[in-house]
Amino acid sequence: MARSWLLPVLLAGLLTGCSDNNIHHDAGLVYCSEGNPETFNPQLTTSGTAIDATAKQLYNRLLRIDANTGELQPELALSWLVSEDQREYRFVLRQDVRFHHNDRFVPSRHLNADDVLFSFNRVIDSTHPYHSVSGGHYPFFQGIGLDRNLLAIERISDHELRFVLAQPSASFLADIATDFAAILSAEYGEQLLRHGEPERLDSQPIGTGPFYLKDFLRNRHIRYARHEGYWGPRVELDQLVFDITPSSTTRVIKLIGGDCDVAALPQISELSVIQRYDDLAIDARPGLNVAFWAFNTQKPPLDDPRVRQALSLAVDKRRILTAVYHNTAVSSKGLLPPISWAYDPNLPEFPHDPLRARQLLDSAGYSELELNVWAMPVSRIYNPNAIKTAEILQQDLAKIGVRLNIVSYEWGGFISKLEHAEYDSVLIGWAADNLDPDNFFTPLLSCDALLSGSNRARWCDPQFDALMAQAKATEDKATRRRLYSQLEHQLQQQLPLLPLAHANRTLGRQRKWQGPILHTSGGVDFTQLSKEP
Repeated sequence: MARSWLLPVLLAGLLTGCSDNNIHHDAGLVYCSEGNPETFNPQLTTSGTAIDATAKQLYNRLLRIDANTGELQPELALSWLVSEDQREYRFVLRQDVRFHHNDRFVPSRHLNADDVLFSFNRVIDSTHPYHSVSGGHYPFFQGIGLDRNLLAIERISDHELRFVLAQPSASFLADIATDFAAILSAEYGEQLLRHGEPERLDSQPIGTGPFYLKDFLRNRHIRYARHEGYWGPRVELDQLVFDITPSSTTRVIKLIGGDCDVAALPQISELSVIQRYDDLAIDARPGLNVAFWAFNTQKPPLDDPRVRQALSLAVDKRRILTAVYHNTAVSSKGLLPPISWAYDPNLPEFPHDPLRARQLLDSAGYSELELNVWAMPVSRIYNPNAIKTAEILQQDLAKIGVRLNIVSYEWGGFISKLEHAEYDSVLIGWAADNLDPDNFFTPLLSCDALLSGSNRARWCDPQFDALMAQAKATEDKATRRRLYSQLEHQLQQQLPLLPLAHANRTLGRQRKWQGPILHTSGGVDFTQLSKEP
């Protein structure tokens, strides 16, 4: 199909997002990504943008989650044993695993138990020399309480370790298989410490993954090259480039023009444009994610459950599904999406009832109310257009006499300001990194997650925490399913956040590239791609 007709339609996007980098290479792949990673260490973030740029490109974990079955598989750990009381986990490490090297560092040895100790002790030990480097925040692991529950890691030999937990956790293995559980080089860390440059560990990374970092130019590109010493199957790509292109429209133009091979997060309205071209394809998978509107429950009047219920009752989710997701998502009854094994199909839909909403506000003593909502400036899997979602909320709340002001910042500023929790409410979401249902609850709503920063509702309820802990402490799926249903019902009553939608994961690609990129959970993965002759 002729391509020239599209350019006038999408020209506005070109003016805001196109780069003049000459980065396309026949021997590699160009991925048009949506933003800059704020770090190159996935331990330090829960940002999907950073996870995509780091986790599966630069690092490995002890275990991995099989993309097809969801089962745990060996990665850097060849095998593992669990004690009868489910408090001790013994791992045998893979041998002859090579780290990357760069101009500043050449490893003198292969991966061993010291690297695993270094990577996890940095997180759980406040006296570790790297614990406070780059801010000392490990939002996922602190949010799930691993820093308290992981009592010790013991080195048995060069290639054997034992992890000791304070309490049994049915989600422990899944947690250390997430993208956040990257294994770093202890030797590299020690060298940087001697040179007085510890922060380089997180900005100039050394991992064991299939690619190594060549260079990063903020707002322009990230270049990776194939790790020739990689222990796993050889990756066909000798180069991988993330072309940082914040505008979705511009990403689509670059895909159509051949300037990128894969385009992240196309807007739903752009999918039909991509489908017009025989040489382009759309990847779509059901999403293990949730978009939600989080209320800062530590700020009046949002500390009053009646106000949160009133605001939630005013929201017409059907309008959001139509206008923002173009009906490619399902309405959220709770945090868990329908593809989760713990999903409760009998959980009732939270109603849309503006009359009841106004009555609740009156009973709470708020005849007039004005609030802010922060909206992400970039597309994410769970919400392709947070600004548009905010505009619909604004219209819905106006019908019950509430004025909602929309606030947004550029992506880096947005992430930074979130840490200070100065918002009234925020439109954000969560994409799970493993299939365990706890991944939706503890990181988002626990008291530990309030301290670590991933609890955007700023909500801490000891009874809710106790029920989450009970759900994690048993391996029996039927019991866990019942407990997660109870948590969903309690969430509907307290409403620290309002779940909105569960969206499909999508990207656009050139058909000449074959192989999976998207999985049900976790970041993008380019290791299985090959190019048609």
